[in-house]
Amino acid sequence: MNLEYSGDIARLYDLVHQGKGKDYRAEAEELAALVTQRRPGARSLLDVACGTGMHLRHLGDLFEEVAGVEVSPDMLAIAQRRNPEAGIHRGDMRDFALGRRFDAVICMFSSIGHMRDQRELDAAIGRFAAHLPSGGVVIVDPWWFPETFTPGYVGASLVEAEGRTIARFSHSALEDGATRIDVDYLVGVPGEGVRHLRETHRITLFGRAQYEAAFTAAGLSVEYLPHAATDRGLFVGVRA
Repeated sequence: MNLEYSGDIARLYDLVHQGKGKDYRAEAEELAALVTQRRPGARSLLDVACGTGMHLRHLGDLFEEVAGVEVSPDMLAIAQRRNPEAGIHRGDMRDFALGRRFDAVICMFSSIGHMRDQRELDAAIGRFAAHLPSGGVVIVDPWWFPETFTPGYVGASLVEAEGRTIARFSHSALEDGATRIDVDYLVGVPGEGVRHLRETHRITLFGRAQYEAAFTAAGLSVEYLPHAATDRGLFVGVRA
């Protein structure tokens, strides 16, 4: 299981996804609205698997205090440079412990799908809940459900940014009940030529009931919002 984006791919991450039209600001505003609807006056938020800190960059304008947890050292370094006033820590969502609580904990970009089985899913959601006070809010962006996943899907994008031309191709296949995603990058730089980079991820196809069971086991209420923020929807829970 690859939990980390490293090296050159970590540095390409933002360029590719922003070039594909991802609107971090709009997502941050929607997340903030979902939190404050359930916890009026919420002032602190923790982003688990915060990546390069693009959501935090905008959430920092919407909450008094934001923090992050990230397992990849290369992405962590980018997030810290981007959000110098946020406390961003290296940690694994299955066992991190910051010794304090936040009004909200979020986990976006289907990062939760890197959990391998129900036990790990339960552990991660349990860690989220452990960092909340009573009435605190958890928001999780899931991966596709087994019935909504499209085996064999090929995605492609072309981005020109920062003097580079980046072509990204992804192929998703069904492998032992999970998604295997092979991603190839061609990166062209004038005067330097073209480089080929590749990464492979295995992302578990948890069912809706499995997410809901993990929320319940962690002492959280749970609702699924199918049209919130992303094409995959969001799970939202509140700690009793």
